[in-house]
Amino acid sequence: MNTALLLVDIQNDYFPGGRNELFHPDQALTHAQEALSLFREKNLPIVHVQCILLEDNATFFLPDTEGINIHDGVKPQSDEQVIVKHTPDSFFQTELQEYLESIKVTRLVIGGMMSHICIDSTVRSASRLGYEVLLLSDACTTRDLVWNDTVIPAKTVHDTFMASLQDTFAQVVDTSRLYDFI
Repeated sequence: MNTALLLVDIQNDYFPGGRNELFHPDQALTHAQEALSLFREKNLPIVHVQCILLEDNATFFLPDTEGINIHDGVKPQSDEQVIVKHTPDSFFQTELQEYLESIKVTRLVIGGMMSHICIDSTVRSASRLGYEVLLLSDACTTRDLVWNDTVIPAKTVHDTFMASLQDTFAQVVDTSRLYDFI
């Protein structure tokens, strides 16, 4: 089975000082770095997904800003693929599926940001397209949401999305378990 690492939207705007800081992004980054190190050590394919929002009302990931850059902690090497997207789903109107097919990937290990939007939509699409998905829950994070004037804490949002993806769309594990699969 050919396995690739897919790191989604680990970009500067989600970190302190960025336009849309998430809940504990540095913790998710640390776990993404662990997965990245393992894939680099084993010379396995690595894909970085970078979001650039083009809508007039976008408030972050704006073109030509420092916020769109992939965080230095997971900066792509020259032999690692970078896919640019403009919507939450990493497969929608991108070359991601074509690239993965060209290198015969059948399993994706996914981490990144945000759990409730880009990770959710990417994992569901990957599953629908027939990929086996291993989702690294501790290499993902999100933010607080508000619904009916109630703040839903980021941890609750994250846990809810991990639980909803588990078994139906992905096998959800912590990064420490990645060594069991790779």
